[in-house]
Amino acid sequence: MAGFCRGTPSCGKKERKIMMEKDAKIYVAGHRGMVGSAIVRQLEKEGYHNIITRTHKELNLCRQDDVEEFFAKEKPEYVFLAAAKVGGIMANSEALADFMYENMTLEMNVIHEAWKNGCKKLMFLGSSCIYPRMAPQPMKESCLLTGELEKTNEAYALAKISGLKYCEFLNKQYGTDYISVMPTNLYGPNDNYHPEHSHVLPALIRRFHEAKVAGAKEVTCWGTGTPLREFLYVDDLADACVFLMNNYSSDETVNLGTGKELTIKELTELVAKVIGYTGEIKWDPSKPDGTPRKLLDVSKLESLGWKYKTELEDGIRLAYDDFLNNPMRAER
Repeated sequence: MAGFCRGTPSCGKKERKIMMEKDAKIYVAGHRGMVGSAIVRQLEKEGYHNIITRTHKELNLCRQDDVEEFFAKEKPEYVFLAAAKVGGIMANSEALADFMYENMTLEMNVIHEAWKNGCKKLMFLGSSCIYPRMAPQPMKESCLLTGELEKTNEAYALAKISGLKYCEFLNKQYGTDYISVMPTNLYGPNDNYHPEHSHVLPALIRRFHEAKVAGAKEVTCWGTGTPLREFLYVDDLADACVFLMNNYSSDETVNLGTGKELTIKELTELVAKVIGYTGEIKWDPSKPDGTPRKLLDVSKLESLGWKYKTELEDGIRLAYDDFLNNPMRAER
């Protein structure tokens, strides 16, 4: 286990600076998902050519024995942990136990086996939903665990917090270089456009597209439209992930976002505009809104030298193109 000082608490405080070699063996967990596939594209774009991937059928990350066997055989030098069970408000509220069990199990399996097999560096991708429901806005990394979580995705958030903390504790106890990032709401190629189980932006893309095709005179959306949200194009996220993997080492997480927000009502009108839907938009206040405001403080990220590139309207056009030309994703 070269490079590790097992059992020496002080070793976690040493200076850690690791950059990925172009021929290094890099494992991207969750490569078929929106985030994982974007990370693979970004790695290839930057000249990394020894990328390992496995489909869920080939490797079930919830099965500890299978994960042990995979890491013992492949011994990846770097790991991007982008695999997760994800979904919108309805999916989270209807399958609390599933979201907690599957996410916590796969995270612990991957992180633990990476550590056991001498992985040089790991990036754990969390979610901004881990922050308290009423956290001061914009949310700084330091507000983690300072208040009550949003009930509509509490199970998912608790699982993500556990993964983040496990990375932090490994760093402190064993001197590993495992970092975590907290992305804001993401969208883009390979998103899930399921009408009930997807996140707000892809759900709106599908709903307005179908309304346009059907010639519907009106579309009813959930809630009041007043919550404020921030959105980051997934290829920008991937660029930030590779950048941080090469330029950041610390126990504290890093927020990944744009620092810009808009109301769900404004987002809905923008999606309708991009898709070309001209009917009436109505709101159903009996449906839950979720967190009233969720904006990340990205000053830390920007101080490290990274800033987003894709503006929201441009990104929605790219996402809509993906929806139209990626029929398998549209059917999920």
